[in-house]
Amino acid sequence: MVLKGLEQLVEEAAMQAFEPNITTSSDEKKFASFRKAAERSVICVHVKLDGINIAVPVINQNQSLAHLAKEAITRLEDTGIDCEMEYNQCYFKKFHRDEFYIMKPSDIIKDVLSDGDMVEIVARKTRGSKNSHKSRSNSESTETSCATEDLLQPKRVLDHPVIDVNGYDLNLDSLIRLGKGEAKLSLSDKTLRKLRETRDIVEDIIEKGYVRYGINTGFGLLSKVVVENDKLVEMQYNLVRSHCAGIGEPLSIESTRRILVLRINVLAKAFSGCNPGLVEHMVEMFNKNCLPLIPAQGTVGASGDLAPLAHLAQGVIGEGQMWSPKTGWGEAQEVLAANNMVPYQLTPKDGISMINGTQFICGVGAEALHRAKNCVRTTIIITAMVFDILEGHSNAFDDRVHAVRPHSGQRRVAAALKALCNSSKYPSEIYELEKHDVQDPYTIRCVPQVAGVTLDTINFVEGIFSTEMNSATDNPLVFSAEEGVGNEAADIISAGNFHGEYPAKALDYLTIAVHEIGNMSERRLERLCNPSCSNLPAFLVDSPGLNSGFMIPHCTSAALVSENKTLCFPSSADTQSTSAGKEDHVSMGGWAARKALRVVKNLENVLAIELLAACQALEFKRPLHTTEPLEAVYNLVRTKVSPFVKDRAFTPDIEVVQGMIEQNLIWDTVAPYLDSDPFWDEF
Repeated sequence: MVLKGLEQLVEEAAMQAFEPNITTSSDEKKFASFRKAAERSVICVHVKLDGINIAVPVINQNQSLAHLAKEAITRLEDTGIDCEMEYNQCYFKKFHRDEFYIMKPSDIIKDVLSDGDMVEIVARKTRGSKNSHKSRSNSESTETSCATEDLLQPKRVLDHPVIDVNGYDLNLDSLIRLGKGEAKLSLSDKTLRKLRETRDIVEDIIEKGYVRYGINTGFGLLSKVVVENDKLVEMQYNLVRSHCAGIGEPLSIESTRRILVLRINVLAKAFSGCNPGLVEHMVEMFNKNCLPLIPAQGTVGASGDLAPLAHLAQGVIGEGQMWSPKTGWGEAQEVLAANNMVPYQLTPKDGISMINGTQFICGVGAEALHRAKNCVRTTIIITAMVFDILEGHSNAFDDRVHAVRPHSGQRRVAAALKALCNSSKYPSEIYELEKHDVQDPYTIRCVPQVAGVTLDTINFVEGIFSTEMNSATDNPLVFSAEEGVGNEAADIISAGNFHGEYPAKALDYLTIAVHEIGNMSERRLERLCNPSCSNLPAFLVDSPGLNSGFMIPHCTSAALVSENKTLCFPSSADTQSTSAGKEDHVSMGGWAARKALRVVKNLENVLAIELLAACQALEFKRPLHTTEPLEAVYNLVRTKVSPFVKDRAFTPDIEVVQGMIEQNLIWDTVAPYLDSDPFWDEF
């Protein structure tokens, strides 16, 4: 049997979804969108088989674990290693933190696994052994064959682009890619030289006995306490350990990667005075996917994200819990050892260099910002579909209207809606020139104005984040003579760049802006479900009464929108005095970031319900068709969700479409039809 590469797997999955033969250019466009959808839906599961770690890409998550085992066994045997295990004569252990869970071959992948999960395939004959219900031993957790593992990695895992991290040019797109594990990091010789220069300043201060905050003094209220040189390393360890006070659920693997990248980027600017070896060690941790457990709660956002970043630093020194693809969750020292690493040994200034700053706020907030972009793009497409179904007036999108109120976002949203709706290029069979009403409700007519300011807000927030991600947010900051102002010599300055007010305020603004498109979505859903507003069957189902149709999905949408309203109260409007009054104003930016992400996740589900309803409404317009790009969206949804002929559970369908929105598949499906329009690249 020949091992299939990722490209071939994606191609086959796309062909399965796209049943007709490709005969026209239109077919080619549609197939391209199906292929992109298949590519975006790939997850990577790390499978341990006979002591060997195998990264297996999964295209169709509706398949069983038995299929996953079969693929893992095939990959192993195609390297020349014999495997006597039968794929359907085994069971599975999924590792999470320090526990494992038993799964059966018949379990469906999407129900039990996520991207990056670690599972072990165990022959069924071992089921009754004494150790079958115990945690793994240390030797088992570290057992691996690096040479074989390298051979088995699929192209998707091996061929990572390398991004130079220097503290000056990290952007949102690169950060998202790095969070997903799609790229590696490197440090240039120039960056290492700069790190050595500022480190020399720190060592010179210690040698000459100067007193400087964070190097040879206590912290916060204890900054007046001078610490002897022989205690400086111990003080750094104490600082990291004492600040590990976070609680709550651990952050996702992707969020942890982003925070690690952001902290490396801050240190790479070379204003922290840390040992260059610390930065090299953190880069190696990232490249080997050794990711510390970071609890979600416990930061007030000044002096930066102390508790979360301390948990990050805890992993660097080999303490606490850590995850890697080779091991799953385990003790940090053991996970590092399994990846041929040892804990980093702190030197003076290293501990405090890892924990001051806004990297938790930015790491979590970056995901909210990225997904908010996808939501705005998606709401434009859904609005165009609902516009056609409800027989809207296209004059609301006339260029002249928006030219006399020339906000950038408003004009771009209006242009996108105009391109998607009935036109000479993409006519709609549903659209009627003669309208019974003079004008449309605001939730259709005013989408350029409302979604436009949301788009402008996103661009504003991205500008704040771009600056913040590439800023020195440590305290104290170390300046060489070349970095001094005027005639000032090299020195260490204690100031307030760690304060999270900038990203906190921006994320509160983002939360309010993206919530509003959910408000409009729920109102459009009401119009689709209400026969007095739509001339469609009540709740978009045949035999209403016998069937309830979209009655309760509308309730779900209303509940999520209401929840988002309460989450719009700005976190950064609050403050609490901490550290015995020394830190007497804080940003509460950590909650601003978590709250923004929660609002965006709710919004994705609100939009998913509206899109499901719009596709269902199109069933009642048949045999008429909407515009070609909107029909492509309908076809994409129908590859996963069949029409609602009679009542069934909605939750699985909502989850599927929410995933499409999160992965930007709705926008990507439409893009091939409109790639000639110059405004399209601006989104």
